[in-house]
Amino acid sequence: MPASLPPGLPIVPIVPNGPNGPNGPGSPGSPDDGGAGAGHDHPPFPMSEDDFEAAVNDALDRIPPDLAKTMSNVAIFIDDDYTPQPGEDPDTVLLGLYEGVPLTERDSWWDAGSLPDRITIYRQPILDICESREDVIEEVTITVVHEIAHHFGISDDRLHELGWG
Repeated sequence: MPASLPPGLPIVPIVPNGPNGPNGPGSPGSPDDGGAGAGHDHPPFPMSEDDFEAAVNDALDRIPPDLAKTMSNVAIFIDDDYTPQPGEDPDTVLLGLYEGVPLTERDSWWDAGSLPDRITIYRQPILDICESREDVIEEVTITVVHEIAHHFGISDDRLHELGWG
């Protein structure tokens, strides 16, 4: 775990057939990888799961310590791909996803038994759009900042205005 993050902010790689994976107990279907280089004229950048996790760790290390200390009850996950939910466009592609209650919407009773918020970074869609290691590191950083911003209550519209869309 990055030294700048307070305890309780684990990075948990998701094992496809493990308990927190998309094919684990009670999960519907399996993830769709969208095909090699879907929508791009190049193949996905080849990067090992360990190297990708290191890129996520490096992005988290870049969060200013004072800001990292204010993050509360959030866990960071890495998964291979996003599986669209019922009612969503089956071609939905996400690079990251924040699930939880933003800090700006929590009341004094929120933490009484609340599950941690989840930030998931999706490896395959990021690799699909990147042509180099530098591209992956930049895209991972942008995605991590984007999802953490949601934890702080910053909307997609505002993130796009700020260049973090």
